Amino acid sequence: MTATQLSGYRLMWIFVMFDLPVASKAQSRAATKFREFLLDEGFEKSQFSVYARFCSGKEQFETYMRRIEGNLPAQGEVHVLTFTDRQYENIVRFSSQRRRKPKKNPDQLALF
Repeated sequence: MTATQLSGYRLMWIFVMFDLPVASKAQSRAATKFREFLLDEGFEKSQFSVYARFCSGKEQFETYMRRIEGNLPAQGEVHVLTFTDRQYENIVRFSSQRRRKPKKNPDQLALF
């Protein structure tokens, strides 16, 4: 791969945010199944209903979108956001009213 293909403007992050009903056992099972699907696909829990995953570009993003769409629960809201690696570097994080250091992006060599 060339340096252009590893550009922080081509590498992407996918964020999946969801609000799923859990009033019945069936709804609760569907919500759990969706969370487990995201974990199996390599997403990491960022917050309670927010999962994030690094991907190598638009093509890989489209693949994950098809997989997510194929595993959507029957009810609830699911939102998918994408950020370039450069945009992700600028996310400001707070924890217990304290500003946290930015997370280190994965090393590009780790992709191989």
